[in-house]
Amino acid sequence: MRCPFCQHDETKVIDSRTSPDFSIRRRRQCLRCDRRFTTYERVEESQVRVIKKDGTRVPFDRKKIRAGIEKACYKRPISDQTIDRMVADVETALYEDGLREVPSRQIGEMVFSALRDLDKVAFVRFASVYREFKDVNDFVEELQPILDDSGRTGSE
Repeated sequence: MRCPFCQHDETKVIDSRTSPDFSIRRRRQCLRCDRRFTTYERVEESQVRVIKKDGTRVPFDRKKIRAGIEKACYKRPISDQTIDRMVADVETALYEDGLREVPSRQIGEMVFSALRDLDKVAFVRFASVYREFKDVNDFVEELQPILDDSGRTGSE
Protein backbone atom coordinates (compact mmCIF):
# COMPACT_ATOMS: atom_id res chain seq x y z
CA MET A 1 0.00 0.00 0.00
CA ARG A 2 1.43 3.37 -1.02
CA CYS A 3 1.63 6.10 1.64
CA PRO A 4 -0.67 9.01 0.67
CA PHE A 5 1.77 11.48 2.28
CA CYS A 6 5.24 10.53 1.01
CA GLN A 7 4.30 7.96 -1.69
CA HIS A 8 6.56 5.30 -0.14
CA ASP A 9 5.47 1.75 -1.07
CA GLU A 10 6.02 0.05 2.27
CA THR A 11 3.53 0.31 5.12
CA LYS A 12 2.55 -1.88 8.02
CA VAL A 13 -0.92 -2.71 9.26
CA ILE A 14 -1.45 -1.58 12.85
CA ASP A 15 -5.10 -2.56 13.28
CA SER A 16 -7.82 -4.32 11.25
CA ARG A 17 -11.56 -4.31 11.83
CA THR A 18 -14.49 -5.64 9.88
CA SER A 19 -17.46 -3.47 9.04
CA PRO A 20 -21.07 -4.47 8.42
CA ASP A 21 -20.86 -2.99 4.90
CA PHE A 22 -18.69 -5.79 3.47
CA SER A 23 -15.44 -3.92 4.10
CA ILE A 24 -12.34 -4.23 6.24
CA ARG A 25 -10.96 -1.10 7.87
CA ARG A 26 -7.17 -1.12 8.22
CA ARG A 27 -5.09 1.36 10.15
CA ARG A 28 -1.66 1.62 8.50
CA GLN A 29 1.65 3.28 9.26
CA CYS A 30 4.23 4.32 6.68
CA LEU A 31 7.66 2.77 7.24
CA ARG A 32 9.39 5.89 5.91
CA CYS A 33 7.56 8.92 7.34
CA ASP A 34 5.75 7.12 10.23
CA ARG A 35 2.46 8.85 9.43
CA ARG A 36 -0.74 6.87 9.89
CA PHE A 37 -3.72 6.54 7.58
CA THR A 38 -6.82 4.40 7.16
CA THR A 39 -7.71 2.21 4.21
CA TYR A 40 -10.84 0.24 3.45
CA GLU A 41 -10.83 -3.05 1.59
CA ARG A 42 -13.95 -4.41 -0.01
CA VAL A 43 -14.59 -7.94 -1.15
CA GLU A 44 -15.14 -7.94 -4.87
CA GLU A 45 -18.28 -9.90 -5.52
CA SER A 46 -20.21 -10.45 -8.68
CA GLN A 47 -21.65 -7.05 -9.42
CA VAL A 48 -25.36 -6.55 -8.94
CA ARG A 49 -26.91 -4.70 -11.86
CA VAL A 50 -29.75 -2.24 -11.43
CA ILE A 51 -32.58 -2.25 -13.96
CA LYS A 52 -33.63 1.35 -14.41
CA LYS A 53 -37.14 2.56 -15.36
CA ASP A 54 -36.18 2.83 -19.01
CA GLY A 55 -34.93 -0.77 -19.06
CA THR A 56 -31.22 0.03 -19.12
CA ARG A 57 -28.94 -1.87 -16.77
CA VAL A 58 -26.21 -0.19 -14.77
CA PRO A 59 -23.85 -1.48 -12.09
CA PHE A 60 -25.08 -1.06 -8.52
CA ASP A 61 -23.48 2.05 -7.00
CA ARG A 62 -23.78 2.58 -3.28
CA LYS A 63 -22.67 6.21 -3.74
CA LYS A 64 -25.90 6.96 -5.61
CA ILE A 65 -28.00 5.59 -2.76
CA ARG A 66 -25.97 7.58 -0.24
CA ALA A 67 -26.37 10.77 -2.30
CA GLY A 68 -30.16 10.33 -2.45
CA ILE A 69 -30.40 9.70 1.28
CA GLU A 70 -28.13 12.68 2.04
CA LYS A 71 -30.37 14.97 -0.03
CA ALA A 72 -33.45 13.76 1.82
CA CYS A 73 -31.72 14.19 5.19
CA TYR A 74 -30.27 17.63 4.45
CA LYS A 75 -30.36 19.81 7.60
CA ARG A 76 -32.01 17.02 9.59
CA PRO A 77 -30.61 15.64 12.87
CA ILE A 78 -29.33 12.46 11.21
CA SER A 79 -25.70 11.44 11.62
CA ASP A 80 -23.37 10.24 8.88
CA GLN A 81 -23.14 6.94 10.74
CA THR A 82 -26.90 6.49 10.50
CA ILE A 83 -26.81 7.20 6.77
CA ASP A 84 -23.88 4.78 6.35
CA ARG A 85 -25.86 2.12 8.22
CA MET A 86 -28.88 2.62 5.95
CA VAL A 87 -26.73 2.30 2.82
CA ALA A 88 -25.02 -0.79 4.25
CA ASP A 89 -28.41 -2.33 5.11
CA VAL A 90 -29.67 -1.81 1.56
CA GLU A 91 -26.47 -3.21 0.06
CA THR A 92 -26.49 -6.20 2.43
CA ALA A 93 -30.10 -6.99 1.54
CA LEU A 94 -29.30 -6.86 -2.18
CA TYR A 95 -26.34 -9.21 -1.92
CA GLU A 96 -28.15 -11.57 0.46
CA ASP A 97 -30.97 -11.93 -2.06
CA GLY A 98 -28.38 -13.32 -4.46
CA LEU A 99 -30.03 -11.73 -7.48
CA ARG A 100 -27.77 -10.54 -10.30
CA GLU A 101 -30.27 -7.89 -11.40
CA VAL A 102 -32.57 -5.77 -9.25
CA PRO A 103 -35.16 -3.20 -10.37
CA SER A 104 -34.36 0.34 -9.23
CA ARG A 105 -37.90 0.47 -7.84
CA GLN A 106 -37.03 -2.29 -5.34
CA ILE A 107 -34.00 -0.35 -4.10
CA GLY A 108 -36.09 2.81 -3.85
CA GLU A 109 -38.70 0.99 -1.79
CA MET A 110 -36.02 -0.21 0.63
CA VAL A 111 -34.77 3.37 1.14
CA PHE A 112 -38.36 4.65 1.26
CA SER A 113 -39.20 2.22 4.06
CA ALA A 114 -36.06 2.99 6.06
CA LEU A 115 -36.62 6.76 5.86
CA ARG A 116 -40.28 6.40 6.87
CA ASP A 117 -39.13 4.84 10.15
CA LEU A 118 -36.18 7.21 10.65
CA ASP A 119 -37.37 10.76 9.98
CA LYS A 120 -40.71 11.98 8.65
CA VAL A 121 -39.30 15.10 6.95
CA ALA A 122 -36.57 13.12 5.17
CA PHE A 123 -39.21 10.58 4.19
CA VAL A 124 -41.42 13.29 2.65
CA ARG A 125 -38.47 14.77 0.75
CA PHE A 126 -37.50 11.39 -0.63
CA ALA A 127 -41.12 10.53 -1.45
CA SER A 128 -41.60 13.76 -3.38
CA VAL A 129 -38.78 12.84 -5.76
CA TYR A 130 -39.04 9.06 -5.73
CA ARG A 131 -42.80 8.73 -6.21
CA GLU A 132 -42.97 11.38 -8.96
CA PHE A 133 -46.29 12.77 -7.81
CA LYS A 134 -48.49 14.11 -10.59
CA ASP A 135 -50.35 16.59 -8.40
CA VAL A 136 -50.89 17.70 -4.81
CA ASN A 137 -53.63 15.10 -4.26
CA ASP A 138 -51.16 12.26 -4.92
CA PHE A 139 -48.79 13.84 -2.42
CA VAL A 140 -51.48 14.22 0.25
CA GLU A 141 -52.59 10.63 -0.32
CA GLU A 142 -49.05 9.40 0.37
CA LEU A 143 -48.72 11.60 3.46
CA GLN A 144 -52.12 10.79 4.98
CA PRO A 145 -50.91 7.72 6.94
CA ILE A 146 -48.13 9.81 8.49
CA LEU A 147 -50.53 12.61 9.37
CA ASP A 148 -52.93 10.08 10.91
CA ASP A 149 -50.11 8.54 13.00
CA SER A 150 -48.88 11.92 14.26
CA GLY A 151 -52.44 12.94 15.18
CA ARG A 152 -52.87 9.81 17.28
CA THR A 153 -49.50 10.25 18.97
CA GLY A 154 -50.24 13.89 19.85
CA SER A 155 -53.63 13.08 21.42
CA GLU A 156 -52.46 10.21 23.62
